[in-house]
Amino acid sequence: MAKGTPATIAIEKAGFAFTLHEYDYDPGDEGVGWQAAQTLGVDPARVFKTLMLEAGRERLCVLISSQRTVNLKRLAAAVGAKDAALLPPAEAERATGYRIGGISPFGQKKRARTIVDRAALGFTTIFVSGGRRGLEIEVAPGDLVRLLCAEVMDVT
Repeated sequence: MAKGTPATIAIEKAGFAFTLHEYDYDPGDEGVGWQAAQTLGVDPARVFKTLMLEAGRERLCVLISSQRTVNLKRLAAAVGAKDAALLPPAEAERATGYRIGGISPFGQKKRARTIVDRAALGFTTIFVSGGRRGLEIEVAPGDLVRLLCAEVMDVT
């Protein structure tokens, strides 16, 4: 595949249908999900960001719409932890093998427990990072959940 990243290789190898979308990434824009949605001309609710967190001693990969915010207390309670917090950027990059702004839930170096916000199931397809800045994978949320063995819950 011409756009081969660990993410695209993983999803292609698993045999799930997906579509790649490229856009011009602006490093000065803090809202990567918003930037992707605007450039690709899609509803921002369908563009999901990949957040790396720690709850108790467990590392989590949380997928949530770019226009929503994780409720850390709710997430911690849902996974049986006392608290939850975002991983520092350098630690998230080391754990996943991806750079901030391009962290994909697919093909991470160290597999983490994956949680997908329930809102994803309301769409035919959603967009997640393709493993580098400016590359998005469009995939059916049910396929994403199956491939990642993810748990679906309300994390907002």
